[in-house]
Formats: sequence, C-alpha cells, structure tokens
Amino acid sequence: MVNIAEFTTRLKKVMDFHQLSASMFADKVGVQRSSISHILSGRNKPSLDFILKVTTEFKDVDMYWLLNGNGNFPKNGLSTPTSTPTSTPSFSDSNPETGGKKIERIVVFYNDGTFGEYKK
Repeated sequence: MVNIAEFTTRLKKVMDFHQLSASMFADKVGVQRSSISHILSGRNKPSLDFILKVTTEFKDVDMYWLLNGNGNFPKNGLSTPTSTPTSTPSFSDSNPETGGKKIERIVVFYNDGTFGEYKK
C-alpha cells in the first residue's frame, strides 16, 4: 500500500529537482492542475494513469521509487540493458511476414523496473 504522505514528499522532490511549479508539472505530465493540487494536499490518491504519465514524461523517475521509496532518484543508468540482445530488432520499411505492417516502436521492460523504448 502506498503511503500518501511519503508519496507526496517524493512527488515534490521530482518537482523541485526539475524546477517546476505544481501547475507547470501538471501541464508537462498532461493532467489537470487541480489533480496535482488534490494529490499534493492528500485529498486524492494518485491513479495508475497518473503514475504512468509521470514516469513516461520523466525518465529519471523510477516507478517503484515514486510509489514506495525503493530505488533511487534520479535513476542511475537510464534504460541501459545489462546484456547484449542476441538479435537487434529490424525497423525495415515492410515485413512480408506481417502482411506489410511496419514496426513503429518496441518497448522492453527490465526486471529492475526500468524500460527502454526503441523508435524507428
């Protein structure tokens, strides 16, 4: 279970680190300003959608750290694979095996809570 007071402290730490006011943070994450105000005041709990928006916008924020304080902020070695993949994804213009569909992006999730996103 997420301790809301501690979550709020960590969220403020992210905002301070990036030198953002609550309204600027809301705009950057893509939520209503009142949502940030309600979360910071403890009135509302953060939704999964909110958490995902924060961790997507701020790559240096680890989801586990934001939720329960485990891990580090800012993240060390952002989205760096620990081993070399056996094959590199191909972003060719067309793939006959998929009926000509094109790969737009690939997201890889690592067991330490980080992820890497590969775009064409």
